[in-house]
Amino acid sequence: MKKTLQKLLSLVFAGALIGGTASSLYASAGEAYDVYNYDRWGEAIPSQAGYIADRSVSGNDLGVGAFESPSDIFYDHNDIFYVVDSGNNRIVAIDSDFSNLVKVYDKFTMPDGKTTTLKNPQGIYISAENDLMYIADNENSRVLISDRDGNVVSEITKPTSEVYDQKRTFLPQRVIADKAGNVYVVLNNITTGAAMFSPDGEFTGFYGANRVQPTAEIIGNYFTSLFTSEEKKARRARNVPTGITSFDIDGDFIFTCTASSTQSTDTVKKLNAAGNNIFANLDLKFGDYAPMYDTSQNKLLAPAICDIDIAEDGNINCLDFTTGRVFQYDEDCNLLFITGTLAKQVGGFDHVAALESKGNNLYVVDSQKDTVTIFEETEFGKIVHQASALHNAGYYEEALEPWYEVLKRDGNFRRAYVGVALALLRQADYEGSMKYAELADASSIYNKAFEGYRMNWLKANFGYLVAVIVVAGIALVILSKQLRKRREILDAKRLAEEERAEAVREMLARREAALAEQAEMERAAQEEAAKAQESRHLRRKEEE
Repeated sequence: MKKTLQKLLSLVFAGALIGGTASSLYASAGEAYDVYNYDRWGEAIPSQAGYIADRSVSGNDLGVGAFESPSDIFYDHNDIFYVVDSGNNRIVAIDSDFSNLVKVYDKFTMPDGKTTTLKNPQGIYISAENDLMYIADNENSRVLISDRDGNVVSEITKPTSEVYDQKRTFLPQRVIADKAGNVYVVLNNITTGAAMFSPDGEFTGFYGANRVQPTAEIIGNYFTSLFTSEEKKARRARNVPTGITSFDIDGDFIFTCTASSTQSTDTVKKLNAAGNNIFANLDLKFGDYAPMYDTSQNKLLAPAICDIDIAEDGNINCLDFTTGRVFQYDEDCNLLFITGTLAKQVGGFDHVAALESKGNNLYVVDSQKDTVTIFEETEFGKIVHQASALHNAGYYEEALEPWYEVLKRDGNFRRAYVGVALALLRQADYEGSMKYAELADASSIYNKAFEGYRMNWLKANFGYLVAVIVVAGIALVILSKQLRKRREILDAKRLAEEERAEAVREMLARREAALAEQAEMERAAQEEAAKAQESRHLRRKEEE
């Protein structure tokens, strides 16, 4: 009942706040869709926009002819964008303002001097360590490694290893390389993880495979298999995990995503060098909290994360193919903003394919509109990102004022309540921290704040507690003595009563004995008298 009342009060407050700021909220958003976020109960609520669609850029705008089914975008360390124009079998390099063409890569020179071209390329990665381009050349069944002049350094083709199923083709979809030069390739027909190659191109195995979704059928099959013959087990269809759709690298970690709308485990993973998922034991959800209902198909459409980008500030950007939205999370996977939708206007999409970030901007590729939409950070987004960056860097107290400013602009922004609660916790304002942690439904923060509050209360009231304990101890001693004395008195009374009762019992016993003796004497006297009379009677008879 209490929780329901708090929820109703919060909704009333939120309604008043939203009503008072509705005009500025939607005016600042300027989008062709409703801007929303989620409250602590997991319900969608109106919110201020963190990004606003600035413009949509096509190949014609850049003077290179229309894009055709673009599939990937990458921003490198030299401030150059690379768009994978799959349908035109080329890579288009664009300047940092996304306004002018830098170069078109449609032909490459092999080490032997021959010219080669791309065939339906799907992904690109530029290494900051060696300044090489890694291109997932899908229908040529290779990863092409080239310098910026288009000179091919090497290529990675289908492994001949026994570990790699030779029945499967080699169809690169995405590619990245780590600092050591190891190459990771997402293959759109492989579900055992990304294929991993050493710097010299040697296949070393698979990396970061997803787990199998533990459905009721799978669990049932497991128990059934305990009583099934090996022959039947061999004929049974195997349960395989969904494959990785895309990935991004950030320092020593690789982030992966899967576009399977039926998969709820390993939707987004953070993998260390050993391939272990840092997010594995966390209760995380990426995309909309509840599936979207599609009236045209009459079915629920669950989130399908088709691309992932790790921004310079560590924020995690996830592109949902189902809704055409970008879901942005901070390093701790707290939801910050939701941007975009399925729509024809600028800021809406038909078929999202890839995502990239540069500074304060987001870049989303639409493979049907054949455009790249640029989202710019709003003033509200700037404040949130400032507070989040300070928080992630460990400057919780410095982030307090920006978080307060966020709450002034959007009183329903849950992440701000979490930030304020942590900042107040660091300032030892435990009561305030408990208040904001409760509003954010952040139980772990609340528990820590409560421990601090309890400790402070004990310290502040230690003297009173000692006095109360001493007084209580003295009172207990006095009461104990009184109870003991009263018990002794009661014991004495009880003993006296028992003695009196014993004396009465003895007196009654003596009286009964005397009465019995008297009765015996009277009986004996009566018998003597009867005998004497009978004797006299006999003498009289004899005399007669």
